[in-house]
Amino acid sequence: MRGIEIQKNEPVDRALKRLKSLLDGEGILEEMRRRRAFETVTQRKQRKERTAAKRHGIRWRFQRDKAEDTEA
Repeated sequence: MRGIEIQKNEPVDRALKRLKSLLDGEGILEEMRRRRAFETVTQRKQRKERTAAKRHGIRWRFQRDKAEDTEA
């Protein structure tokens, strides 16, 4: 189970925000949402294709930026 240490005089709202960002960064919240309902094989395949396309787009954008920096 993941957790955070609450710092002295830290508001609860800020601590919850830190916890949420930690869980979101690790993909735990997304997995919880996904497991709430049954997912058919077709839906799973579509979800994986969407995430792969998103990953590929981000990777392509950063590779393109690096290539432009080396040319300049």
